Amino acid sequence: MRYFVWFGYDGAAYHGWQIQPNGNSVQEELQRGLSTLLREDISVTGAGRTDAGVHARVMVAHFDTEKALDCRQLAYKLNRLLPQDIAVDRVEPVSDDLHARFSATSRTYHYYIHTRKNPFRRAYSCEMHYDLDFAKMNEAGRILTTYEDFGAFCKAHSDVKTTLCQVTKAEWIQTSDTSWYFEITANRFLRNMVRAVVGTLVDVGRGKLTLDDFRKVIEGKQRSDAGESMPANALFLENITYPLNT
Repeated sequence: MRYFVWFGYDGAAYHGWQIQPNGNSVQEELQRGLSTLLREDISVTGAGRTDAGVHARVMVAHFDTEKALDCRQLAYKLNRLLPQDIAVDRVEPVSDDLHARFSATSRTYHYYIHTRKNPFRRAYSCEMHYDLDFAKMNEAGRILTTYEDFGAFCKAHSDVKTTLCQVTKAEWIQTSDTSWYFEITANRFLRNMVRAVVGTLVDVGRGKLTLDDFRKVIEGKQRSDAGESMPANALFLENITYPLNT
């Protein structure tokens, strides 16, 4: 039988989602917890690969076992066993052909920034003191939804077969006088894509790039033409959708 685990984590202490040879990962912790509780070797497959330091309010992983599980009890026991920075929301049985990664229909990320020093935001938001034109940045965000190839925002030398993505939303949302977040939804994301997109949008907001320049960056498909990659601590995987919950 196949099961989905819905969970979230604070990524500060981890070298990303994927198991690493020389660093702790979220995948390793979840796999170890399930293997301990089910008393068999469990392999988990995640919906994506968040980088080191990136957080997830919603992440999904699947695993297979021959056992019929009490999902509520398993979620409870996992939460008792896993570190405090990983929290399981639920475990549920799914059809064997549903895949945590390939069956996902969309993923949504938020990138948080604040413009005034705030000790309570510093761990999960990027402090910036530039005068940013958010209206112009939102115009650039709408431009993103008109393109399909995002090679300009893909980490160099990534082993991806295609740099095509379908971005359906890219918008800056203000939450207070000094705080905003960037929301972006797509069917898939490239490695480091969101942080590179945000860095380039910031260049638009600062007046370093015009909207025409922004288009040229996208069309050029060269990572060296885009903006800097923003710090990981302010990035959150916020949601994932599947055919069963849309």
